[in-house]
Amino acid sequence: MLNHPTLDQLAAMGLHGMAKAFVELSERQDADALTHAEWLALLLERESSLRHDRRLAARLRFARLRHMAAPEDVNYKAARGLDRTLFAALLKGGWIDAADALILTGPTGVGKSWLACAIGFQACRDNRSVLYARVPKLFADLAVAHVDGRYPRLMRSLGGVKLLILDDWGLEPLDAQQRHDLMEILEERYGRGATLITSQIPVDRWHDVIGDPTYADAMLDRLVHNAHRVALTGDSMRKTKLPKAAA
Repeated sequence: MLNHPTLDQLAAMGLHGMAKAFVELSERQDADALTHAEWLALLLERESSLRHDRRLAARLRFARLRHMAAPEDVNYKAARGLDRTLFAALLKGGWIDAADALILTGPTGVGKSWLACAIGFQACRDNRSVLYARVPKLFADLAVAHVDGRYPRLMRSLGGVKLLILDDWGLEPLDAQQRHDLMEILEERYGRGATLITSQIPVDRWHDVIGDPTYADAMLDRLVHNAHRVALTGDSMRKTKLPKAAA
């Protein structure tokens, strides 16, 4: 007889996970055998699980990851020099909390973007804010933002997340505006948020990509020194998928 009033109260309080669990438990044949403490524990567990799932979904929507890459799906057998122990440590996210940098380098197709998104996915699971940006598109968005007035808001988004993923860095040399914008991003994040960069270009050639020696020294001082580095090797993993795709 109390089912409907109880459900109404739970719904009014926004406890939708508990409401759903209450209905399911009420329909169980062994419901009467459960103690009050067991009922409460099951209801709370369901509510906590529902809220966690909603928070995760919201974080993933905001992150806009290029790949929905679950860490448990990482392929450690591929011949690309990925150390399982090291990557497992990176997934734990201590470097994110320390506002450090992580640089993933290697030739095209070895899975740099996918691995970066796997780290981002796990960070979202661990209740850390994440934002993914492909560098060429980011610079295009910043150029438009300078004109339409969104630049301050966009910079706040880039500077405010716990983990910023900058994918495909160094495909083209930077112009003056891009150097300035990137310097502002790195300066805003230095000591406050972690930055993950993927690049086909070895770090020792980043001076050439940045162009201006003064900017290059300032950027690399904030980004590269004391950064965690993973240098991948090997052939493109996409080649191994071509026969299956053709079939």
